[in-house]
Amino acid sequence: MEVENFFGSTYTGTKRFTQHNVSAANATGFGAAADDYMERGIDLNEQLIRNKPATFFMRVSGSSMINAGIFDGDIVIVDRSIKPANGKIVIAVIDGEMLIRRYERTINKLRLIPETPKLATIEVSEFMDFKIWGVVICVIRSLG
Repeated sequence: MEVENFFGSTYTGTKRFTQHNVSAANATGFGAAADDYMERGIDLNEQLIRNKPATFFMRVSGSSMINAGIFDGDIVIVDRSIKPANGKIVIAVIDGEMLIRRYERTINKLRLIPETPKLATIEVSEFMDFKIWGVVICVIRSLG
């Protein structure tokens, strides 16, 4: 057996991958009839990330967004290339501290709203060192 043939089923990337790149072993010498209809696997990078250079994974600490379904220890996928819009969940930096909150902008106010009654809404003023770091596009939670 040649080493090249033995290791020939390596993954070569999401865009160039087809099911035919996976070597199949069959003791009878014939492939299964369903092999012709097999689909390629699901690539989570392809499904969840729109702009790879601007996307980051962050682990959430705290309970400020529990009513939005984001819990302590969850991982959020943050895209820095998306502009914040009303109702979106954002990662904001206020006076050097990163926060995860819901973004709300009106004509003359900018507010960061927590999704728990235990915390108060933050009204952003011109005296604060404030910027939006990115927009949360996905939440990943381990169930076990």
